[in-house]
Amino acid sequence: MGSKYTFFGFDLFFHKETKLIDQSLEAVKARITKKQFAELIEEFCIYENIDRFSVIGYSMGTHYATTVVEELGSRVDEYIVAAPSSIYPGKLIEFFSKTKVGNKLLEKLVLSEKALINMLNLCKWLGLIDDVGRNILYKEIDTPELRFNLYASFIYLRLFETDEAQLLKTLTEYNIRSIFIFGKRDKMYPSSIGKAFFAKFKQAEIVILDEHHELINKNFVSALSGLLL
Repeated sequence: MGSKYTFFGFDLFFHKETKLIDQSLEAVKARITKKQFAELIEEFCIYENIDRFSVIGYSMGTHYATTVVEELGSRVDEYIVAAPSSIYPGKLIEFFSKTKVGNKLLEKLVLSEKALINMLNLCKWLGLIDDVGRNILYKEIDTPELRFNLYASFIYLRLFETDEAQLLKTLTEYNIRSIFIFGKRDKMYPSSIGKAFFAKFKQAEIVILDEHHELINKNFVSALSGLLL
């Protein structure tokens, strides 16, 4: 796709090298607003001399891609989200990121690897996540730094909840091509989470791949190329 698109990749906050200057708990709790995040994207576009662009996000990253559309929709050509937790993040993520009790509980849990592992096993037993989801989350809590990063990521998601009315308005008003990609075997974010949303947004292009949650692979690239080229 290099002949038509130039790709710029951004790690999520608290992943790899995307860190705050001040990584203290107090600074993390201060969070960033949607408007501030949009301003960061605008600054990047000025630096790279970008006028119009498309956005693509995967799983938790779809919250950030969706925020860009909500805030900068007049500049967006295509909106592509895979395993879109931005449609419905799930009861577990909503509990930890949106409620004071869940947020405080998570803060305590990040201090204990054993407690988090037990929590993951309980969530799997309750059917809130499957084996694939458990294994993905387990990789995020292997060290104290990773556990802190997981906590910080949940904190940030609290202010990046999708404003459905604004998203629908923007997608429609600017006629943004919208592609939603799901894994047929994805138990965390199956296509059924979008039923209510897609009933309101008939222009959605829905793609279902024969994959589980970790669907970013050659099959994904091939399907996306077929849609965009």
